[in-house]
Amino acid sequence: MAPYESDDSRTGDEADDMRAGRRKAARYVVPVAVVGVAAATIGLVPAFAGSGDPDLPEVSAQQLIEKIAASDVQQLSGTVKISTDLGLPDLGGLESSLGGATAGGRDGSGSSADPSSKLMELASGTHTLRVAADGEDKHKLSLLDKAAEYSVIHNGDEVWAYDSASNEAYHVKGAASAGKDTKDRSEDVPATPKELADEALKAADDTTSVTADGTAQVAGRDAYKLLIEPKQSGSTVGAISIAVDAKTGLPLKFTLTPASGGAAVIDAGFTEVDFSKPAASTFDFSPPKGAKVTEGDESASEGRAGKGDKARPEGGEELGKEFEGLNVIGEGWGSIARFDTGGEGLPSEASGAGDAGRFLDSLGDQVSGKFGSGTVFSTRLVNALITDDGKVYAGAVTKDALVKAADAAK
Repeated sequence: MAPYESDDSRTGDEADDMRAGRRKAARYVVPVAVVGVAAATIGLVPAFAGSGDPDLPEVSAQQLIEKIAASDVQQLSGTVKISTDLGLPDLGGLESSLGGATAGGRDGSGSSADPSSKLMELASGTHTLRVAADGEDKHKLSLLDKAAEYSVIHNGDEVWAYDSASNEAYHVKGAASAGKDTKDRSEDVPATPKELADEALKAADDTTSVTADGTAQVAGRDAYKLLIEPKQSGSTVGAISIAVDAKTGLPLKFTLTPASGGAAVIDAGFTEVDFSKPAASTFDFSPPKGAKVTEGDESASEGRAGKGDKARPEGGEELGKEFEGLNVIGEGWGSIARFDTGGEGLPSEASGAGDAGRFLDSLGDQVSGKFGSGTVFSTRLVNALITDDGKVYAGAVTKDALVKAADAAK
């Protein structure tokens, strides 16, 4: 059956049911910069997933959306492989230096176990994760390396994070603070197919084509495939494919391919999954002998240099002033965030900045237009234009789209 874009024969009640399903699907959203565009309503294409292997009953795209929204998997354990290829330049020794500089975490705690910095490793390369869950207050995520393991364990009112490579632990106690800390830190970078799928569904609006796209087997389980594609030109997103477990509705695999073609930008999927109750000992943790333990409340009040939150308000206010002009140009997958840094653009060789200017020039492309001139910094998904007068335009759009937006804003 050929897909078509709308069905005017739907009754008012049916339309209300569809909107209710969309709202329910969007409520599990986890923030992620990769597909962080605003959601409205999902423009569904009622194609059917009745072909391919395995042979499953036909379902519509809307039914798959509702199946994901209704999924209520409370217990599972499994292994997830996640690969991210943004096409970032190889910075060699500088990359290691930057990693060391940020190892102390967002709050300056000085702990290599701080989730806010450690989980950012998922933003590049290929990684293997072990995940486990038992209800709302027991979760474990382990990032496996060749010779080390990093884990975040949430058990009741406590959150522990442990880095075996450095023998350091990070601890937050108290139901309210632990929950907030986990959300603020470990969910900054979505690590499972469900987290990625939820955000993609949030991003889908009436500028999006959503179709059921056959079936597949993932981690030995039968699954339907949901295909999300931008209708607009100018987006760097080519397509998003989500494999949905036929029985539980849990997203098992998430793949984002760029409009430019080639390998996936993000490919995250279960290689093993078990929906039985994990052993209670899975969520037990005590820091090993000799481990350096950083308490979350200590890092917030003291920080690496004894500053912490006490020093933040002034800096935070200044940062807020710099981004007061933030607004969004366009809609859907063509959305572009625009803000004014309040200062001058980046140093360049042309401006007489010497080696620093040459280095920055090598990372970006020089562009010009009615807006003046500036530099575009590109990945395979997100691009940003920084003009010489301090304006910034960024989004999952092409370089040409950024220049056109900057010209239009003049």
